[in-house]
Amino acid sequence: MNPLKSVHGTIALGFVTAAVITFLVGDTAFNSWSFAVWLHVFFGIIWIGLLYYFNFVQVPAVGEATADEGGPGPAAINKYVAPRALWWFRWGALGTWLTGAAALEIMGVGLKNAFLLQGNGLIIGLGAWMGTIMLFNVWVLIWPNQKKILGIVEASDEEKAKSKIIALMASRTNTFLSIPMIMCMVGQGHGLPY
Repeated sequence: MNPLKSVHGTIALGFVTAAVITFLVGDTAFNSWSFAVWLHVFFGIIWIGLLYYFNFVQVPAVGEATADEGGPGPAAINKYVAPRALWWFRWGALGTWLTGAAALEIMGVGLKNAFLLQGNGLIIGLGAWMGTIMLFNVWVLIWPNQKKILGIVEASDEEKAKSKIIALMASRTNTFLSIPMIMCMVGQGHGLPY
């Protein structure tokens, strides 16, 4: 069976290929630090990629679909695409945060130093704070309100209208925070002063 015919097969093939490369190159190139950072980047791409998809593609498309009187409306996106995308989004966020915390410990910065912005934890710590705020927004503001908007949990029209505003503002907050957060994360590994 061709692994590229399913998402799970494709992901498994990617991890197997990464393991083969690691084996062929040898353990001098890859260690626990690089593995933790690699996983952090992997989950981060899922999370931030979906954040940008929601803000740059889905929200405007649903708005246009709602306004299009002769069109199909937003039902297909809201029923089939959004719940699946939100699953990957919220678990990608958690995976990013957890692997980022592990990477901070493994690379010697330490979670405490990062969050206290001490020592070599200033730049990466600023990124960690922004990522933590973003994680909070995903799980406490975006996901609970999206469940109301999408009809996963019961809500009145008034509650749905309020939920749309809360979810959108939390998502837009995450979008703007992602830009300096990425700068801080990349900057730590590429010589920004700390």
